[in-house]
Amino acid sequence: MSLRFAIIGCGAIAHRHAAAIIKTGSIVAVCDVDASKASKLAADYQCPYFLNIDQVLALPNVDVMVICTPNYLHALQSIAALKSGKHVLCEKPMCLTLAEAEAMIAAETLAKKKLFVVKQNRFNEPIILLKQLIDGNKLGQLLSFQVNCFWNRPAAYYQQSNWKGRKKLDGGILFTQFSHFIDIITWLLGPAAAVKGFGSNLTLANEIEGEETGVVSMQMKNGVLGSLHYTVTAHNKNYEGSITIAGEKGLVKIGGQYLNELSYYAVENTEAPILEKNTAANDYGFYKGSMSNHPKVYEQLEKALHGQPHQLPAATETKECIELIIQIMDAINSNH
Repeated sequence: MSLRFAIIGCGAIAHRHAAAIIKTGSIVAVCDVDASKASKLAADYQCPYFLNIDQVLALPNVDVMVICTPNYLHALQSIAALKSGKHVLCEKPMCLTLAEAEAMIAAETLAKKKLFVVKQNRFNEPIILLKQLIDGNKLGQLLSFQVNCFWNRPAAYYQQSNWKGRKKLDGGILFTQFSHFIDIITWLLGPAAAVKGFGSNLTLANEIEGEETGVVSMQMKNGVLGSLHYTVTAHNKNYEGSITIAGEKGLVKIGGQYLNELSYYAVENTEAPILEKNTAANDYGFYKGSMSNHPKVYEQLEKALHGQPHQLPAATETKECIELIIQIMDAINSNH
């Protein structure tokens, strides 16, 4: 039986989800406190809309609740959906605190339902290749890594929203813009043992609370040393979202704007593969987001909920991303 979905939050990313959902399942309800947004999405997909999440929680014909609301609501609404007997697919970030992550995992266990967080960059072809190289020990002992995120978010991006840029509501740019990159670090390299960092806000102080730029060094628990340089002040557009990993048997850089290109490939006894052309980035008009791999997320979600082998990370794994973000933020705050 095809899965039946309800979308909570009808902003830009919800339309990306809806387009992916109808390829594998059906949309039976959408919900937003903004009637114009809710009615527009409902009209596009010919389903009823609601203005209160409690009305959707009470519906008997929903298998999966898709949480596309502002960051600060993710934990609260995911837990409520699980308690109501629904599976949950939550947009990134999972939540904003470790306590929230633990509460979400506990609710999942108690409800005997599934909680997944969208991590669509894991499905980028170059990232899959890098994961296979590491898991297959093709790079030998891993030595170091570097992640660069040179993105642009103009003042207008923050001015159009009453929650973006507010620390208690969006968590900061590591949660809102760069959590996918943090997830890739933990997925490939595991947790960090020590983190040091600096942050600054020289041009967007009127728009965001917290840093607009951060430079971080870290030592992972497996001994690998690395650095992370991230900013939303790159001139006029997104330039680079990359990760470079050096090992005793090779060096690989996944670059492009969104971890979508194989920039360097030097691995002993192997030739660089020819990868499939990646899909375009999510386009929101005057700015762009990460890669548009949501259809792949839903393909895997369908497998997961029908008891088949799948490639979605468990909630306990996505919690590791939150842990590293908080480590980085603590390191930056300690230098203020």
